[in-house]
Amino acid sequence: QVQLVESGGGSVQAGGSLRLSCAASGRTFITFTMAVGWFRQAPGKEREFVASITVGGRSNYADSAKGRFTISRDNAKNTVYLQNSSLTAEDTATYYCASGRLGVPDQSRYTLWGQGTQVTVSS
Repeated sequence: QVQLVESGGGSVQAGGSLRLSCAASGRTFITFTMAVGWFRQAPGKEREFVASITVGGRSNYADSAKGRFTISRDNAKNTVYLQNSSLTAEDTATYYCASGRLGVPDQSRYTLWGQGTQVTVSS
């Protein structure tokens, strides 16, 4: 059974950085021939797109993430990373990774989801 497991969340002060990881287990060959996206959901808000990366390494970012977040992947390690920097309180959310055929913002295009990792930014 394929699973995605997020890690790297935690509490950080405004202006700080975190690196989130999304590791695939199980039939990883299938999982990592697919695009991976990062999404987040803040309390009381809908889940929103943050960034995505295709198998070939092409990345796509939400406007809120451009210039501050960097998505990357290491296919040999079956892991996708989201480097967050210049964090603000508005970045506080549960961050989820998901895999799908296309690296697009549309959540319905992603078929496998992780359980999420909490990021809390204090001002």
